[in-house]
Amino acid sequence: MPISILMPALSPTMTEGKLTRWLKKEGDTVKSGQVMAEIETDKATMEVEAVDEGIIAKILIPGNTPGVKVNAAIAILLEEGETQKDLEAYLSSLATVSTTPTTPAKKPQATVIATLTAPQAPAAQSTSGRIMASPLAKRIASQNNVDLTRVSGTGPKGRVIKVDVESALARGVGSGSKQVRALHYGSDGMPPYKAQPVSGMRQVIAERLTLSKQTIPHFYLTIDVEMDALLALREQINLAQTQVKVSVNDMLVKGLAMALRATPQANAAWAGNEIRYYQSADVSVAVAIEGGLVTPVVRQADEKSLLAVSQEIKDLAQAARTSKLKPENWTGGTATLSNLGMFGIKQFEAIINPPQACILAVSASKREQVVRAGDQVAFATVMNLTLSCDHRVIDGVLGAQLLACLKDILEKKPASMLL
Repeated sequence: MPISILMPALSPTMTEGKLTRWLKKEGDTVKSGQVMAEIETDKATMEVEAVDEGIIAKILIPGNTPGVKVNAAIAILLEEGETQKDLEAYLSSLATVSTTPTTPAKKPQATVIATLTAPQAPAAQSTSGRIMASPLAKRIASQNNVDLTRVSGTGPKGRVIKVDVESALARGVGSGSKQVRALHYGSDGMPPYKAQPVSGMRQVIAERLTLSKQTIPHFYLTIDVEMDALLALREQINLAQTQVKVSVNDMLVKGLAMALRATPQANAAWAGNEIRYYQSADVSVAVAIEGGLVTPVVRQADEKSLLAVSQEIKDLAQAARTSKLKPENWTGGTATLSNLGMFGIKQFEAIINPPQACILAVSASKREQVVRAGDQVAFATVMNLTLSCDHRVIDGVLGAQLLACLKDILEKKPASMLL
């Protein structure tokens, strides 16, 4: 009797998917384990193998068809000895069943290509003790050291098929050289977990950053800055005095404040029916602490000496880590600096700290080749800076001017930070 090939359920939550393409055509002979089609879900595109052998007599759903419901017939397979007359009779019986749903009728034989529903029984064995599995399932099991006797089959008569082995691998079932813990996965396919209540700090962070991304139209500008002159100056400063050890981060805070004062239209914030242009460059510095992140503020950073800025940042960071910050230490700020360079991060885009209009993301410095005048190639220490901007306040040109000003200070005028 002809066999309906049904749209498979490729995950426990799948209700429909896109039949991306057929890898076989009408008239082709297929064998168990051969890949017949590709199905796309909201998570991935997967190959689907045949369970039964026969000839593809009729493709009911063409390739590139979205929204195909799970268990909908997508093709008809004829077994050995069956003819076109058998196909026509079978299609007629399907039409009769679909138009008379209230009439009890024996359902036509049907085979699902593959499913990921939870298996209830171990792999079926033939009378000779051989594990019943498709060739593709056997190959995947062999490649991943999976013991098929521990895999439950969802194919016809309990046969193990491809998705059964993949599901077993996801659950940690196998007999490889490394012992795998036995875990009880949930109905959603997720492993066991330990829940921890959200702290007040993490809740505030979540609410503020969610609000930021939902209400502030972010855009991003990235620039490379050669740091060799600044690094040389920092070395001289730290050799000349022992009062405080100046860091690159300290110099970036000072430089950002100077660039904000030199680009006053960027030192601003959106306030509904007005834009506020601030008369002081107060830089918030992102500090990671246990359980979250705080942003203490260095006020009037452009007007303070570099040593004063450096000492203030260290004092604020220490107060943050010992829970001694006062509200006046973290409220306000006209822009924020977030530095992940110490972790080797090459580039990232930070989320704006409302109500501010920009935040500077600082990445790691690295040695790389640069081209000088006359096409001369040299090596330089290069740092990647990315500015996140509120487009309501800062347009592309203004943001670019702010970054260009900062680049000029860091590359060509680092000594201006000492004035």
